[in-house]
Amino acid sequence: MLKIKYERTVDINKPYSFSYFCNYLEECMSIFYDKSHTDIVIVCIGTDRATGDCLGPLIGYKVKDMKYKNVHVYGTLDEPVHAKNLCEYMELFRKFENPFIIAIDACLGRYERIGYINIKEGPLSPGSGVNKNLPAIGHINITGIVNVGGFMEIMILQNTRLSVVMNMASLIANGLKYNMWKMNKRAISDNSLINRQIASAASEDKFLDYLENKN
Repeated sequence: MLKIKYERTVDINKPYSFSYFCNYLEECMSIFYDKSHTDIVIVCIGTDRATGDCLGPLIGYKVKDMKYKNVHVYGTLDEPVHAKNLCEYMELFRKFENPFIIAIDACLGRYERIGYINIKEGPLSPGSGVNKNLPAIGHINITGIVNVGGFMEIMILQNTRLSVVMNMASLIANGLKYNMWKMNKRAISDNSLINRQIASAASEDKFLDYLENKN
């Protein structure tokens, strides 16, 4: 029987796009992440030298302040993960016993799909849209379609609207924060009755308000 791969898409310009993204990401994590994984490694790929390609570093910049001991973020505006150093970082990830890797990158697509976010199972092949041959990475991947593909890809990335990238980065970053918070809350509540009471007191609405006000 042919297995259908997990894939969901979200249009950031549609109502409730944040809710859909959070639900899809939680669904994806519940399928592919399990207790055998020792760490969650979020790899935000791209460079701040091109507007369209800075989606990853912007997301990394926005989520780098998460303070969970088993969640690690690589790829920010200050320290980007890109074509020239990706292999070095992949060697670095070997220090984790059994990491669950979430790979994030910008991509190009059809005009009518600009502003869409894709959540998929399996590794990401970074650089494929601009004809770069880089190693695949990730147990699941998140990509954002920032502009039109098919011709002069590098120039297209350099002439992408910043507003599209910023809006997409904020939604993905907040969705990641929300899902990591929920996972950590669930882990705490599993430990003891006292911790369960503490966790239940942490209001989901307050956390969502915090995310909205911060961005």
